[in-house]
Amino acid sequence: MTMKKLHACMRSCLMTAVLLGTHAAASADDAAVKNYPSQPIKLMVPWPAGGGVDTTARIVSELLGHRLGQPFVVDNRAGAGGNIGTELAARQKPDGYNLLMSSISPNAVNISLYTKLGFDPVKDFEPIVYVSAVPNILVVPANSPLKTVKDVIDAARANPGKLNYGSGGIGSSQHLAAVQFAAAAKIDIVHVPYKGTAPAEADLAAGHVSLMLDTTTCLPFIAGGRMRALAVASKMRNPALPDVPTFDEVGLKGVYASSWYGLSAPAGTPRPIIDKLNAEANAVLKSPELHKRMAAFGAEVGGGTPEDFGRFMASETKRYAEIVRISGVKLD
Repeated sequence: MTMKKLHACMRSCLMTAVLLGTHAAASADDAAVKNYPSQPIKLMVPWPAGGGVDTTARIVSELLGHRLGQPFVVDNRAGAGGNIGTELAARQKPDGYNLLMSSISPNAVNISLYTKLGFDPVKDFEPIVYVSAVPNILVVPANSPLKTVKDVIDAARANPGKLNYGSGGIGSSQHLAAVQFAAAAKIDIVHVPYKGTAPAEADLAAGHVSLMLDTTTCLPFIAGGRMRALAVASKMRNPALPDVPTFDEVGLKGVYASSWYGLSAPAGTPRPIIDKLNAEANAVLKSPELHKRMAAFGAEVGGGTPEDFGRFMASETKRYAEIVRISGVKLD
């Protein structure tokens, strides 16, 4: 065999080996997708245990785990408004065994609120499904003379800067919901940020602040007669508060503020896995058991395609960019 033919033969063998290796790797990947899931799935929750995001994640992951035949392991990594856990989730292997419980702050608001993020909420994730939302509720102390939204607006206009509102902190959902309300009503109310929702609610119930655009964690206070609900910041009335009107109904159009949650995966997760998770999650979201458990804390159940969830997050990102601009807040 001539040297030229020998080189040609070696190149051919090498090409064959490369093609066989590529085919074997592709076959292994196909098998992994086909057999998905074959091990427990980690669900990153970038918030503390016991909060709304965590509660929702545990309900959904329990029911979804039953359908998929593999348990979900909830991993709470709180801090920096959800940024720490979300950044960590973005760096995980995109194999379907690392998921994120997406939420409004890190996946829509924080890109405008923080001067720098360690992740891109769009490019670093694949949307799977929109899970649920809990609306913000305008509440006042039970003994407040303010009985309606009109009362609040009239009092604020008569005495600019006299009424104040509590929140779980600067840039929190309560803060930005109140910014929306004040802008829509054209009133001047003073922000009193607390280190968390619980102390803000305690001071509101005690009458130390005038009002709050709280999340549904205030429902026990309302039921216990310590707070009065005046309006919900959603397009439809909330089943947990059927007698409380929406802001639209009382003539203040467009005040929509909800803490929403969804499932996402690191960018590059195979589409067949995304589709399987979406289909199974939609089945869970239609189940009577989930609806019953979500109704206990006033959640509105979602669903839909990955594309639906992606479009929703994009619209929320754009909407909150303007709300953050109005607030004038920037965080490091």
